[in-house]
Amino acid sequence: MDLPKNTFKAALKARQQQIGLWVSIPSAATAEALATCGFDWLLVDCEHTPNDPANVQAMLQALAPYPAHAAVRPGWNDAVEIKRLMDAGAQTVLVPYVQTAEEARAAVAAVMYPPRGVRGVSGMSRATRFGAIPNYTARANDEICLLVQVETKAALGQIEAIAAVEGVDGVFIGPADLAASMGHPGNMGHPEVKAAILDAVRRIAATGKAAGFLASDPALLREVVAAGCTFTAVGMDIGVLVSGAKALVAEWKG
Repeated sequence: MDLPKNTFKAALKARQQQIGLWVSIPSAATAEALATCGFDWLLVDCEHTPNDPANVQAMLQALAPYPAHAAVRPGWNDAVEIKRLMDAGAQTVLVPYVQTAEEARAAVAAVMYPPRGVRGVSGMSRATRFGAIPNYTARANDEICLLVQVETKAALGQIEAIAAVEGVDGVFIGPADLAASMGHPGNMGHPEVKAAILDAVRRIAATGKAAGFLASDPALLREVVAAGCTFTAVGMDIGVLVSGAKALVAEWKG
């Protein structure tokens, strides 16, 4: 059995647009259903959900047969949590709340085996296909995709330094926390916030690293893509569920 290729990482390097969806419902069945819909990538979220490594592993197993690439967001830039998620099989990790190049380097260290990093070695994890992948520890780093999340006003000034860190494949702009840090909580569409988002995406793209974003506003998403975003999450599973349910209620009870 060979080491799985990270097709998402290759697509970002080639600057091919990747359309994705946030997966926050802690359910392997829901994740598998979404995998049939045609998205390029699905992000299993552990930051704002009850997901834990055991649940994530079940969701990754459910997603494995499908073309949609599975990424995982840990709850924090924590090497222990990241190690457990990667042992569960995650090859692409989105680390939240990265403020500086130093914090980006810590994220790189967490996802990489020595000598590049500090990821602990486990020979019988799902990541190694339970020992079936030859020389996994020596080869795994090549297929790891690290994305870091910039989501505060202060971090915007550090984009070039963060993107320059070796091992960082992409920088994701977190719009909700960014809006809050700019004094506009809950208002991602505020002109000041929107201008900051578009400027950040252009600056990330100019570094040669991939730029990422999440929103449910199609007009904003189109502008962000035009600015250079290449891994674009166009919604969240709970949002899709609730909006669809409300549309049914409006149709049949309105």
